Amino acid sequence: MDNRRPPLAPAFRSLPEYVHHWARTTPDRRAFTFVDHPAPDSRGVHRTLTWRRLDVRIRAVAARLAEEAEPGARVALLCPQGLEYVTGFLATLAAGLIAVPLYPPGLPGQGDRLTAVLADARPSVVVTTSRHLGEVQELCDRVVAVDQVPDAAARDLKPVDAEVAYLQYTSGSTRTPAGVEISHANVVANARQALSAYGADAHPVTCVGWLPLYHDMGLVLSIAAPVVRGLLSVLMDPVAFLHEPARWLRLLAAHPRALSAAPNFAYDYCASAVTDAQKADLRLDGIVALINGSEPVRPGTADRFQAAFAGQGLVAETHCPSYGLAEATVFVSAARPGEPLRRFALDRDALAEGKALSARPDDPRAVLLAGCGTPAGQQVSIVDPVSGARLSEGEVGEIQVRGPNVGRGYWNQEELTRRVFTADGRLRTGDLGTVLEGQLIVTGRLKDLIVVDGRNHYPQDLEATVQDTHPALRRDRLAAFGVAGGAGERVVVVAEHARTTSLAEIDVPALVRAVRAAVSGRHGVRLADVLLVPPGTVPRTSSGKVSRALTRERYLAGAYAADGAA
Repeated sequence: MDNRRPPLAPAFRSLPEYVHHWARTTPDRRAFTFVDHPAPDSRGVHRTLTWRRLDVRIRAVAARLAEEAEPGARVALLCPQGLEYVTGFLATLAAGLIAVPLYPPGLPGQGDRLTAVLADARPSVVVTTSRHLGEVQELCDRVVAVDQVPDAAARDLKPVDAEVAYLQYTSGSTRTPAGVEISHANVVANARQALSAYGADAHPVTCVGWLPLYHDMGLVLSIAAPVVRGLLSVLMDPVAFLHEPARWLRLLAAHPRALSAAPNFAYDYCASAVTDAQKADLRLDGIVALINGSEPVRPGTADRFQAAFAGQGLVAETHCPSYGLAEATVFVSAARPGEPLRRFALDRDALAEGKALSARPDDPRAVLLAGCGTPAGQQVSIVDPVSGARLSEGEVGEIQVRGPNVGRGYWNQEELTRRVFTADGRLRTGDLGTVLEGQLIVTGRLKDLIVVDGRNHYPQDLEATVQDTHPALRRDRLAAFGVAGGAGERVVVVAEHARTTSLAEIDVPALVRAVRAAVSGRHGVRLADVLLVPPGTVPRTSSGKVSRALTRERYLAGAYAADGAA
């Protein structure tokens, strides 16, 4: 698969150079707006930076950082979501330093990961805000508060000479953090690829986002792509979205030709939580693209969201299933706006054997998946994960990527870099997929694959079956994984119960029996353990997806023993 597009103009080497260009040519246009929600009933307080103002702030903070660290040193960003995060990130790049996008201490469920990443990256300086200054000073001797640096500190900057722009730490185990080295060329290339894929190179859009800026998709879609194209980026805090998802929809409605992205759970959350009263004044017919980067993308999620908001003018062709990963900066393949969602019903047994064979959509043994479109300015191949041989259309194998957006490797991890980033420029993604009718279809993670009695089982298929068995189970807040046993791999499910009920109100033995029966009947798998745990107990990645690896770690460590039921 290959789909190349010409690069956008003007072409600069780094994001700060683009900012300086827009500051010269369109100084008074809005660049970034952060919409704060200081109270539960707040409709939003807007703060905006023009391109000229952003350029001044970047040059001031960059000059301050240059006083604290030599070129090439790491700078950890421990800022909350907002304009200071944008300024701190771009200023770090402008100073020739290597940014490490993170978050302030105290983020629920992320403390261990923050500690592990800081130990791995060993930053020379930490960038934060005055509100978090005290707690951040306990982590590093050198701390710069973005909002305390005066405009008078601004200096003219030399073109960036460094190669690495930032370290994007991947999700997964807290004990083995892996920081992908993303170069200035990588992030500029991937921003252009994303702009082209979603039509933003030909027509102006407004990027609207609540994804964390320390996450790869949030960083590229909310900072890099708008900077390269000179677009307005409207940001809000992820917590504000979780408290009231209608806030995101209001921002989409308020801005012409809005483009946004969210993981699977967010679309289901909006469909179930946004009330009729909140829908009343929404007009969503101006949305250009809604990106879903979950793996795999299921058509049912887009259908539920579309059904919930069709009355508000939402156009079905705005749904854009996409595929990407941090090692490729983020974006790899995307369905294009304006095209119908491509649906594929595949035979589950054949899929387990490595073949994508069509099935009837109403067949209970069918797996329903959405096509993730075509590559965004890069080459994608499906290969045998053992031999490396290229596979034909309809055969399932490892997805491999080649393009200018593929990162340089992992920070200080030579062996892992050699395994994942090949000498001839290919990225071994570790994801399984196939190509059908020209569409990339992602079927799961190679490392998550569960093998029972010689048969492959995709954990997300087991999870989809489990969450449909009982209303007390919280959607997209469960993990299925394999653990070693005496007679082979044992299958375990850890699932959160819904926030609307308590564990005491649930007939847990009956729920567990229903789950076991459903999984056995549909997949032919006997579950060794089913644990029902409180909301917020199943760990998630930085993008809101469930972390099966960390759930498995916690299960093996006995962390769920007190809450679960077998």
